[in-house]
Amino acid sequence: MTQTAIPFLFMRGGTSRGPYLNRADLPADQDTLARVLVAMVGSGHPLNIDGIGGGNAVTTKVAMLSRSDDPWADIDYFFAQVSVEDRTVDFKPTCGNILSGVGPAAIEMGLIAAATGETKVKIRAVNTGARVVATVQTPGHAVRYDGDAAIDGVPGTAAPVALQFMDTIGGATGAFLPTGNLIDTFDGVDVTCMDVAMPMVIARAESFGLTGYESATELDDNAGFFAAMEAVRIKAGEAMGIKDVARSVAPKFGLLAPAKDGGTIATRYFMPWKTHPTMAVTGAQCLASCVLTPGTVADGMAARSNDRPATLTLEHASGQIDVLVDYELTADGIDLRSAGLVRTARLLAQGEVMVPLDIWAGIEPAR
Repeated sequence: MTQTAIPFLFMRGGTSRGPYLNRADLPADQDTLARVLVAMVGSGHPLNIDGIGGGNAVTTKVAMLSRSDDPWADIDYFFAQVSVEDRTVDFKPTCGNILSGVGPAAIEMGLIAAATGETKVKIRAVNTGARVVATVQTPGHAVRYDGDAAIDGVPGTAAPVALQFMDTIGGATGAFLPTGNLIDTFDGVDVTCMDVAMPMVIARAESFGLTGYESATELDDNAGFFAAMEAVRIKAGEAMGIKDVARSVAPKFGLLAPAKDGGTIATRYFMPWKTHPTMAVTGAQCLASCVLTPGTVADGMAARSNDRPATLTLEHASGQIDVLVDYELTADGIDLRSAGLVRTARLLAQGEVMVPLDIWAGIEPAR
């Protein structure tokens, strides 16, 4: 055989999609791992025609799972963002939408046993150190995929996967406000640099001459905006202490505007070189934290709730997403105890994905 076969589950997690793999079936060396994932996804072509990617950043994501040696966690979730076209892999960030499928995938892989009725899976996000409890529906000790939960950006309904995120502050930079400021100014644009679940640079849409209600396609077609945004993102990312920002998807970028459709605030999220068609789960937590923190660029754009926990509804390019935030205000911003969201996931296919033998010959059998 001229190719290496790697067992995989192909799953939709939230509004993203990609292969879910057992870490034990992959090369330990990260450089070799990156080459394997590039070949698997088909990075290097806008349609990923020679791999199983879908030609968009939300369909070129990879989840790698293993039993955790952390005393708290059941499962370690290692995430990789594979580029669509330039054959690179970014291991810095994590992805909350893909995380929606980690609990179901871990059960399907036999990494954790299903309980009766529902199964709580304690997940450690290896890339950022966040802890997440996923509640998966498991009637009859099997993962249930059909149900009545709907999320904007995915057609139809499915079984809910409840996610409770903890320890999300400063996972990438070590600080809630990596620059030490509530507002920084780069190229004349006021931004809030914040690290909650995902390091982000957040600005008002009006600062770029936008309404904040543009469609994803309208934004993607606006080359002038993307050039201006990228210049700000690179300078802000460097100020946040993130290395090689120009080649990394971190920090992500977000725009805010007053709510238009009954939500708390209108948002647009960038991956960062294309507009997210919906909203990242990690980005939603960071944007919600920005809205809840006095003195940020979100001031005056949304009414702050006095409820604890507070539910914030973020309007995005395809609808809305609710974030339940348990927090307290502090002198330094907010003390974020946890953030809860409901997502869905579905197993789409399973089997073996093939990688050319000259890229990787596979795991050596034990002698």
